[in-house]
Amino acid sequence: MRIDIIAGARPNFMKIAPIIEAIRNLQNANSEQRTTNHDINYRLIHTGQHYDKKMSADFFEQLGIPEPDFNLDARSGTQAEQTARIMMRYEKLLLEAPADLCLVVGDVTSTMACSIVAKKLCMKVAHVEAGIRSYDLNMPEEINRMVTDSITDYFFTTSEVANNNLRKSGIPNERIFFVGNTMIDTLLKNRRRFEAPPIWETANLQKGQYLVMTMHRPANVDEEQKLKQFMDAILQNVEGLPVVFPVHPRTAKILDRLGTEANNLHLIGPLPYFEFNYLVENSKAVLTDSGGITEETTVLGIPCLTLRDNTERPETITVGTNELVGTNPKNIAPALKQLFSGNWKKGTIPEKWDGKTGKRIVKVLEELRE
Repeated sequence: MRIDIIAGARPNFMKIAPIIEAIRNLQNANSEQRTTNHDINYRLIHTGQHYDKKMSADFFEQLGIPEPDFNLDARSGTQAEQTARIMMRYEKLLLEAPADLCLVVGDVTSTMACSIVAKKLCMKVAHVEAGIRSYDLNMPEEINRMVTDSITDYFFTTSEVANNNLRKSGIPNERIFFVGNTMIDTLLKNRRRFEAPPIWETANLQKGQYLVMTMHRPANVDEEQKLKQFMDAILQNVEGLPVVFPVHPRTAKILDRLGTEANNLHLIGPLPYFEFNYLVENSKAVLTDSGGITEETTVLGIPCLTLRDNTERPETITVGTNELVGTNPKNIAPALKQLFSGNWKKGTIPEKWDGKTGKRIVKVLEELRE
């Protein structure tokens, strides 16, 4: 069986690494046993959706991901332009060298674009992290999830919530595989390798005595006055603790234009995987509008304040350390008051978030091959 593994953006890289490792381990085992009956071969397709070194190459190096077999070099552009480039270039590749299965992960543009191309060429599609839903069609990711799942053949899920979402949409149980969370595989495998970034020394950070912040959603960072209100509310209610904000250069320019500055605000560039998670693991709390970070904070036991009105990962709230603060800046003060009062929930780890998801996925792929 030849599988195309699709990756294009930062969250994808953490999700594919355990799958590739499990396939390689299977190949090595088969080689030692001198059997090819269950061989799974893969091609790694990098769509080039993220092409900044810190967003791509650093993650490949740190996580032991091999060099891509193909790079579609899609780069940036409007939603339609980027989607079109990925589709055109992946279609060209498949017409020249077909595969048996297209395996996509997550919910980025590359996920949807490659799924459509594969399905129109009569290839099977497998979706890792299938079935998650925010039911917010203002999110591009939600559209990507819905379109991908509507044409997927095999659904690899992270939770019973995702399983139920798929069942409600008419997917039969025999096509749903509850395997866990590959991003947590990567987190647990590399936890001992986390390392302090330069800001740790320059800002004299201390364990549990600073907060980490990430924001990237257009509704939060592109509306300048709303972003200013967010920043003011955060800085006024962290009791003087440092706030470390790895920020996109475009957002940094907006903050500079707004005159947002404080002695305890540290704006830095995007960080490699090990350095970012070192900051998260040693922080007092994380403020974010990211979905994936809420999963990592849940496993690391770090309080997480999500600056969104909904989440596609409800298990991080019902089981984990996450709470929805919402997109109204007025909600930040009471949330931080709860944090600093010591009343934040402890949380536990969701079922099957145990570091063995990649192995479970490859086991299913072996069975599908038979």
